[in-house]
Amino acid sequence: MPSVVKCPTCGKDVAWVPENKFRPFCSERCKQIDLGAWAAEKYVIGGKPGDAAEQADDDDER
Repeated sequence: MPSVVKCPTCGKDVAWVPENKFRPFCSERCKQIDLGAWAAEKYVIGGKPGDAAEQADDDDER
């Protein structure tokens, strides 16, 4: 029995199967809505700009 996840955009149940080319989304529409939200900067990844670069520099010095 395939796993079922919720579509991150609309909340509809989605079977996690290779045949679903839009997974984890239920449709092309929900996939595009999510992409548009990223493009409009409605989602943000936590942290301050440059944190990853500073961490890499610290790792190189060790």
